[in-house]
Amino acid sequence: MQVILLERVEKLGQMGEVVKVKDGFARNFLLPQKKALRATKDNVKKFEGQKAQLEARNLAAKKEAEGVAGKLDKQSFIILRQAGETGMLYGSVSTRDIADAITAGGVSIERNQVILDKAIKMLGLTDIKVQLHPEVRVAVSLNVARTVEEAERQARGENVLQSEAEKARAEADAMFEEAAAARAAAEAEDEAADDSKAEAKKQKKAAKADKDEDAGDEGKTEGKKKKK
Repeated sequence: MQVILLERVEKLGQMGEVVKVKDGFARNFLLPQKKALRATKDNVKKFEGQKAQLEARNLAAKKEAEGVAGKLDKQSFIILRQAGETGMLYGSVSTRDIADAITAGGVSIERNQVILDKAIKMLGLTDIKVQLHPEVRVAVSLNVARTVEEAERQARGENVLQSEAEKARAEADAMFEEAAAARAAAEAEDEAADDSKAEAKKQKKAAKADKDEDAGDEGKTEGKKKKK
């Protein structure tokens, strides 16, 4: 289908250009969004008659969008989500979620203005673009976190997942050291007990030897008496 573009459409052309597109794209997007007209003779005449007005309207809309872009440029918006220990989200962040976060921040936008190249499924900072006008885009940052405190740490450049992993590793090391210390103490106690038993056994043996020696001496003395 051939259409006349009523505004700049990325990868298609500028306002006023006649381009050929797939029927479905025209019927489902360009025509209902009023971004184009069918390129009929009547519509060509209609466009020529409204061209100056459309260009003036487009220029005003572009100027307004540039003003909004100045407010949004490089701003960061927090989106809170539940996630596992690895940082994987339970679900993903949608264009509606992003539009709601930006709107809550003071600039009203629609979900179809959010350009999301790939699904956001992990905690962290992600840069995305917002289409404020066919000729005006602005970059914003999304801070996806489980808590506001975690978002603040991420904003400072901290890797919360790495920090948690290091904390868990430190706790595991501490537990291992405590267990090793307890094991060493137990082994020392056992060794001390074994030494004590050995010493007691040695003393008992020595005492018995002394007793046997005394008994032998007494026997010799009795023998001498009998001979006399």
